[in-house]
Amino acid sequence: MRIGELAKATGATTRALRFYEERGLLSSARAVNGYRMYDEQAVRRVANIRYLLDAGLTLDDIEHFGACLDGDLPSSRPAEAMLDIARRRLSVLDDRIASLARVRDELAGRLAAASGGRSVVSPARSVRLAEQPGHQRADGAAERGGDEGEKGGTAAVRHL
Repeated sequence: MRIGELAKATGATTRALRFYEERGLLSSARAVNGYRMYDEQAVRRVANIRYLLDAGLTLDDIEHFGACLDGDLPSSRPAEAMLDIARRRLSVLDDRIASLARVRDELAGRLAAASGGRSVVSPARSVRLAEQPGHQRADGAAERGGDEGEKGGTAAVRHL
């Protein structure tokens, strides 16, 4: 199949497919006219690449998956080496989230100081904060945290 057909079958852009090929994640043969031609296995391979990207892995991470990209990744048990790659990526993401939270809090503090102490917490952030056990409300009162059996589903949100 040609690159446009593969793009349509997988939902990937032709640019992404060419990039995957440049990175060695996908291969094609060339037709006499120079067009890239892919076999049917390319559909599964691209689906697996996109599955892993959607899970938070990078193309550098995915390069280590090699021949596993031709299998049924979503329903197969991953090898320990693959789990190690995912654990390392998760650690990197956790570090980035913590760093961004520090930067966000610093900016919010400076903005509050520049705004005469008025609250500058975004509505989405204030909802998440208000759902955390022991969170201080704007009026200074501590909010009581609930347990897992609490009605209204806020306990589940707190644990995200």
